Amino acid sequence: MKRKIVSFALQGGGSHGAFTWGVLDRLLEDGRIDIDGISGASAGAMNAIALAHGYTVGGRDGARQALQDFWDCVAGKSPFSLMPDEATSALDIGTQSTPLPIFQAMLSMARFFSPYQLNPFDINPLRDILTDQIDFDRIRAECKLRLFIAATHVSSGTLKLFRNKQLSVDALLASACLPTIHRAVVIDGESYWDGGLTANPPLFPLLHRCSAHDVMVILLHPYPRPEIPTTADEIAHRLAEMGFSSAFFTELQGFALVKREAQRDWLSLGRLERRLKKLNLHLIDAQEMMSQLNIHSKLNSQPGFIHALRDEGRSRAEAWLAQNFDSIGTRSSFNLARLLPA
Repeated sequence: MKRKIVSFALQGGGSHGAFTWGVLDRLLEDGRIDIDGISGASAGAMNAIALAHGYTVGGRDGARQALQDFWDCVAGKSPFSLMPDEATSALDIGTQSTPLPIFQAMLSMARFFSPYQLNPFDINPLRDILTDQIDFDRIRAECKLRLFIAATHVSSGTLKLFRNKQLSVDALLASACLPTIHRAVVIDGESYWDGGLTANPPLFPLLHRCSAHDVMVILLHPYPRPEIPTTADEIAHRLAEMGFSSAFFTELQGFALVKREAQRDWLSLGRLERRLKKLNLHLIDAQEMMSQLNIHSKLNSQPGFIHALRDEGRSRAEAWLAQNFDSIGTRSSFNLARLLPA
């Protein structure tokens, strides 16, 4: 059986990252796909590091187990559990997900008080999960997958990529550091916020630093949205989505443009031009489902919701494999030209 090689670009989106878990679980289970590199921001970074740890320790089965261990630990863990227990019966509860009153009050306070005031001890349950589950020393020394974890440099507002040798608990916490909830993560004297603000997820390192000609993007934010937001909640939700996905689509549009120009110039001999000509882009998402979930559902880590997202991810990956597996290594299954101006 000839295996095909891909790199993964994993988008962030809070607990919606459990959808990505499901996609990765199904692709790892398939056995016909090998992984070259992984980029990720926020929840995408968490999926990337869990997969890399498990893969380093126990191959693809180890990666599947590590992803399950991470999300099972997140599911229902206080203070992640911001939703009432009854709101976990099915995926459609995402349209009505409402935090418990105490957390509604905390979210409201976050509009007027900084995390330096509300969380003076910088409590972050993700730190304990990462410390307990991820062997960063082993990843830095042994991991064969190329990792690119995105964070945002607070001072300059630019993208910072943490690679294998630089990975640590703090690097992962920086990638998932929401500025209104957590204090900036300081690494080597520099402060960092959520990587999704500048690249969600980053694509260029997968082109420049990896050998795979195929990039698989797993999206959590719907694109495009046909409806126009009209209520205050809808507008706030859409603004948040745009803030955490505009950089990615700008980068994707740039890729489409330079790939088109590289294909037009048959005399181009540079390494980048050759890479662009051979680049194949693939995308797995759940547009219809994600467009129905409200902004608060990203805080919903009740087990029923997390596992429903995982199941949806597995289902979408199963459908993608049936329809598009043969395209890996030969052509893009996502039409980049649709992103170009007419």
